[in-house]
Amino acid sequence: MKRLAILALVVVVALGFWLGQARIGQFLFDRTVDRNVGRDAAARLPDGIQAYLCGSGSPLPDAERAGPCIGVLAGKQAFVFDAGSGAIRKLGRMGFPMERLEAGFLTHLHSDHLDGLGELMLQAWMAGGRDTPLPIYGPPGTDRVVAGFVEAYSIDRGYRIAHHGPEVARPSGFGGTAHILDPAKGDIAWQGDGVTIRVIAVDHRPVDNAYAYRIDYGGRALVISGDTVKSDALAQFAKGADVLFHEALNPGMIGHIGKTLAARGNADAAKIMADIPDYHTSPEEAAEVAQEAGVKALVLYHLVPGPPVAPVAKAFLGNAEEKFDGELRIGEDGMLVSLPTHGESIEFDDLL
Repeated sequence: MKRLAILALVVVVALGFWLGQARIGQFLFDRTVDRNVGRDAAARLPDGIQAYLCGSGSPLPDAERAGPCIGVLAGKQAFVFDAGSGAIRKLGRMGFPMERLEAGFLTHLHSDHLDGLGELMLQAWMAGGRDTPLPIYGPPGTDRVVAGFVEAYSIDRGYRIAHHGPEVARPSGFGGTAHILDPAKGDIAWQGDGVTIRVIAVDHRPVDNAYAYRIDYGGRALVISGDTVKSDALAQFAKGADVLFHEALNPGMIGHIGKTLAARGNADAAKIMADIPDYHTSPEEAAEVAQEAGVKALVLYHLVPGPPVAPVAKAFLGNAEEKFDGELRIGEDGMLVSLPTHGESIEFDDLL
């Protein structure tokens, strides 16, 4: 009898929960909106450099990782470095202050680093409330890329102005303006309000004009490698920096993918897998660069292939941890790396 009573109670509770799901769901939704929408999520962060890892992935299919992208908040100014597929939406979910966005920077013109550029310019315009086009800095050819995205989004521009009105969708704020960088003529790409962004050329041949960037603010600094082979020049460029974000490709894992593709008759894809290791950096090599630079922390991003679980991540690293004395982390979409101006701490958080 007692068992029947307990069973009846469970049924009643379950039925009540099922009937009340809509109310519970609406309550949770309203509470989430109240806590997050329209609030400046960056306001709680200390003065310093904040790096939003919005894309840690590669061109390989990966449901968890967007294409390469790092948002940087330095003081009150925001910047975005590369705009891989899916990354800009993750940047929004992370609470990146789009209204503070000053400029975008491209490390090079491979498609996986810029296929989200149209969305970046769109969000800078609409979510950021811009009334001037977004400056986009990058290597020769950036003007062609920006012009192409502006043209591709021009019909959408008209729809948004017609729907929301020119007071909200300010016609003059649409699109982007290209600024070509040439490190041979000087390494300063941006300077203002205490922020200095420097640029150097790195080796990603046969890709021409691949760049790395360094952001300095308030006595703190971080470096973004872009795509490159192991580089002594990059190690020198990163001297004295707090954090190095460095791309990483595991040749053994890519080789295994290539052999499997070849065995199953996909010779073209196998050839691609055989080609790509020669213009990227292995995790061990990235650790050697970080050690030579003397940085405090190394974050591997643009992971090829992106490790899905911790045991695979350990295998992906190989013996990289033995080659670097500082803190080494495998980047994940949603990672926030904070460098407060007061002190030397490096703080890691997960915003997704």
